[in-house]
Amino acid sequence: MKFGFIGLGKMGSRMVGKLLQEGHEVVAWNRSDNELKNTETVEELVKSLGKPRIVWSMVPAGEATEDILDEVLKFIEKGDIVIDGGNSHFKDTQRRFDNFKKKGIRFLGIGVSGGIIAAKEGYPMMVGGDKSAYELIKPILSSLAKPHGGHEYFGIGGAGHFVKMLHNGIEYGIMQSLGEGFEVLEKAPYKLDLLKVAKLWQKGTLVSGFMLDRTVEVFAKDPTLSDIQGIIAESGEARWTIDQAKEEGVRVEIIERSLDYRKRSQRDKKIQNSFTAKLVAALRNAFGGHKVKKI
Repeated sequence: MKFGFIGLGKMGSRMVGKLLQEGHEVVAWNRSDNELKNTETVEELVKSLGKPRIVWSMVPAGEATEDILDEVLKFIEKGDIVIDGGNSHFKDTQRRFDNFKKKGIRFLGIGVSGGIIAAKEGYPMMVGGDKSAYELIKPILSSLAKPHGGHEYFGIGGAGHFVKMLHNGIEYGIMQSLGEGFEVLEKAPYKLDLLKVAKLWQKGTLVSGFMLDRTVEVFAKDPTLSDIQGIIAESGEARWTIDQAKEEGVRVEIIERSLDYRKRSQRDKKIQNSFTAKLVAALRNAFGGHKVKKI
């Protein structure tokens, strides 16, 4: 398929590269120069596409997304498809869906997971919005999902981003548990090889999975984590999960405490020097390419 793509950051550039390999024709634009950028303006990008036009935005949630979608809206027409693939708040996505629908434009909010390794392993994608648009872009999604990813449609409006929000909230608790558990192992009365422990736990244990695989990668590079600071950023999804849980009357104590730990890691030297915080920070770098601060 031929479509437009806006945003060539860590995730976006890898997605475009994968789609080009799969035989799709991608017209790409980015604010700054990038080797994949092949159009000079958003207007040029939109006008180079055949109808129905498909434009996928992969920029950070918030003001950047709002600005890009406002710009796209100037040039697209009734029947076209606009996709927000960033980690937008589901209520913002719902609002955008309603606004675009009034203009006859089909809008999709797609939560994209898998981190930087998904270009090889396949992207898992959580889709919400216009059902007919989802059916039309399935060839794009199926190419991104190869070989081990997938995509599912969850309903109108912000449904896809709602599912992605909860995914990322749960992710906080998983990472925190791994960090705390391995700190207990690191301080044990036995001289334990943490890489051996992590590799064994990969072999069918109840804690095996994506994040433990990243733990193995981290320890293979630096089993002591001696050269990094445990300063852990948070990108919003856990806060949104907690806020939504309160609206629903649901207690999410593990997610809430994991978020609080990340906030305290910004200023608390004791946390920054802990093995727990260092491992969580290293895991964020391993799966998402997020920067770590060196000592």
